[in-house]
Amino acid sequence: MELVREALLFFRAGEPIIHPDHVDVPVFYLNFAIDRVHYDEKAKVPRPKGVPSHGSTAVNPREAREVIERVLKEARVLDAVEFREPEDCWVVPVAWKSFIILHVRVSREGEELIPGYDLTEGVRRYGML
Repeated sequence: MELVREALLFFRAGEPIIHPDHVDVPVFYLNFAIDRVHYDEKAKVPRPKGVPSHGSTAVNPREAREVIERVLKEARVLDAVEFREPEDCWVVPVAWKSFIILHVRVSREGEELIPGYDLTEGVRRYGML
């Protein structure tokens, strides 16, 4: 958890990814995507993890990115972890207000953050870094 607390200061929002029914904002650490925040374009706030996607995606990408940048400054690491055997890593939840908005993966030894490689590759492929 301490590693994620230290790294959280350096998380930044990337260009929003606009899907047909929802918007995701990738969160980066050292040019690698860590996870994505689900964005509610109507309320202009993040959605909690696991909330079904709804919406028109009539979103202002700049505004979405700015909102998530502000949210990241207010976010906090929860004092809890889970271990995911298939990925061989710890998952640390990050919350904003009462919502869990990020799941940050940490190596089994707790020494390094594990990027979302598929998300990073997708963002780079479409020039959204």
